[in-house]
Amino acid sequence: MQYPRAATSLRLEGMLRRSLWLLALVVVEVPLVLLSALVLLGSFTVGLVPFFPPCVALVRRVTRRTRKLMGIAAPYHPQPPPPVPQADGWYRSDRTLYKTPRIPAWNDRWKWLFGDPSTWRDFLWLLLDPVVKLVLAVPLLVLPGHTQRVYGYWAALLLGPTAKSELTGQVRKLSESRTLTVDSQAAEMRRIERDLHDGVQARLVALGMTLGAVEELVRTDPAAAVALLAKAREASAETLVELRGVVRGIHPPVLAERGLGDAVKALALDSPLRTDVEVDLPVRLQTPVETALYFAISELLSNAAKHSGADNVIVDISHTERDVAVMVWDDGGGGADPSRGSGLDGIERRLAAFDGVLALSSPQGGPTTVAMSVPKVLPEEYGKKKNPMPRWQAAVVVFCWSLSWLPLFPQGLVAGVFKTIGFEHRSWFLALYLPDFWQWPAIVGMVSLGMLMYGVALYLPMRHSRERWIAEASPRRPWFSRC
Repeated sequence: MQYPRAATSLRLEGMLRRSLWLLALVVVEVPLVLLSALVLLGSFTVGLVPFFPPCVALVRRVTRRTRKLMGIAAPYHPQPPPPVPQADGWYRSDRTLYKTPRIPAWNDRWKWLFGDPSTWRDFLWLLLDPVVKLVLAVPLLVLPGHTQRVYGYWAALLLGPTAKSELTGQVRKLSESRTLTVDSQAAEMRRIERDLHDGVQARLVALGMTLGAVEELVRTDPAAAVALLAKAREASAETLVELRGVVRGIHPPVLAERGLGDAVKALALDSPLRTDVEVDLPVRLQTPVETALYFAISELLSNAAKHSGADNVIVDISHTERDVAVMVWDDGGGGADPSRGSGLDGIERRLAAFDGVLALSSPQGGPTTVAMSVPKVLPEEYGKKKNPMPRWQAAVVVFCWSLSWLPLFPQGLVAGVFKTIGFEHRSWFLALYLPDFWQWPAIVGMVSLGMLMYGVALYLPMRHSRERWIAEASPRRPWFSRC
């Protein structure tokens, strides 16, 4: 299979490139260690405090690059907001008033940098990282995958978020999500009120006035009354259609009855564009998630029909373990920009309530691709690992891990030490009971056997992981190949 081989080659090339980046950062880290030492010494001895924030900014740029390479989340406390003037126009910092916000802003920034534990963890990492990279330099180039995993553990130890910073970040994220959800609900309520006020309510008022005129004409001019009644019937039918549209805007009946897949297919039938829909969901999602994704897809299809000039649209709804991913592609002119009121901002607010994210690719000339992802919305049983290791391989791994220490250490290395120093007590070391000519070959064989068992215990899980990765790297035909 050529595709998995090419994917594996690209993956190894990416690992090697990452290793080179990590080693190249040493050129920056070593002089930055000396600079940081001078700044810290000067800040706490001769009062060179103004140099502390720029030094921290330089260190954070280096650590930010390392975190990006190793996929580590930033642990820093949120940046303080800008100073707000009092009613009299002065700015307060502790018990001191200032005419301008410069000094209060500098004080807040100093407290933010100095009081964040991650700042000092960055300095400690900067001091030790060149030594760690010196030890791992050769393995990073020869065995980049496994060595990067080891280096990732080290980097995450000091650069990763602590439990306290993760909790702070989650609280902040929940607060932002709650605000976005409340704003989205308020905007939705305003839209429904506007639709009812400008549409259905106006038609009902006109219908009431028509029926009042019919009541006056029914005795004096029956023919005119009959004509007005016909108009009233038409108006009531139009009002009913508009009211159904408002109801569909709140929660479509097809979504409630048939689920997200069939509801999106119904949208595709109503779209003026040629729309291809593919759905791969094992079970129905929760109602709020289905509603958010339905209206997001509806907004994207509407944008494609009104603004993109596209002829074809592809909607792909799939899942990876417990995460749901939606991709909407169109062959229009591109150039979509969330800042121009295209509705993408509202979609982001809808998805933010479920920790969802939206990514947009819309170069000038097209095509436009919108990817949405909502994590952990499927039941927990879909989060279990697929393709488990065969039982016989698992048994071999357990056997090797359990008994590999026996031939390697007591029967191999320890017996070799006893043989070297001439220790006469043979105890239970099997090789020492053999004739002198066969003792060293037996000791070397025991050490080799133990190393081999350790190697098998490491190799089988790695080979299984690689085979599973290759199997997942060639899934069903990609959605963009049908364009």
